[in-house]
Amino acid sequence: MRVVIAGGHGKIARILERQLATRGDEVVGLIRNPDHSADLTDVSAEPVVFDLERQSAAELAPILRGADAVVFAAGAGPGSGAARKDTVDRAAAALLADAAEMAGVRRYVMVSAMGAATGSAPGHEEVFAAYLDAKKAADEDLMARDLDWTIIRPGGLTDEPGTGTVTMARETGHGPVPREDVARVICAALDDPATIGLVAEVITGPTRVAVALAELTD
Repeated sequence: MRVVIAGGHGKIARILERQLATRGDEVVGLIRNPDHSADLTDVSAEPVVFDLERQSAAELAPILRGADAVVFAAGAGPGSGAARKDTVDRAAAALLADAAEMAGVRRYVMVSAMGAATGSAPGHEEVFAAYLDAKKAADEDLMARDLDWTIIRPGGLTDEPGTGTVTMARETGHGPVPREDVARVICAALDDPATIGLVAEVITGPTRVAVALAELTD
């Protein structure tokens, strides 16, 4: 399988790249900063420099052509303002979908966020509210498209070692989840056509990833 990952230098992305490459998949990571190339080659991914905020879907489509799937794992990151939550967390996700449609790539896995179902609420700090609204808009845009999409909404992300076990549901309630386990969920979703059209939250729990997905898709 050839998989192109937007936000290829992110923490989840690099774990995912390593997992996919280890099992024999061909992995391409889109990065904005060429200085990050070595970090991707270290996990056996091919780095491709592409700025999701400044370049177009028409420029991205040739890079995606021939891929079996795309994964959106980009994010404006901590310290960014409300404007970049929109240009990265919403607009870049839509640009990846536009390019996938142009390139004929149907499979799209979105790394979203818990809270994206409803967006911001009164009392949320401005930047966090903008983040949730951007994630909500990105998810809704993807769900409206004729693509084979899956949307994963993790709880509080940690750098703890993964356990390989999770709780997954439409609504799980708040809780932490290691990035390593989120990457495992993405790998499993890419393998399972039954996850097409699935929107699920994921936190640490007692159920093996494959079983948790199977229970959701039965």
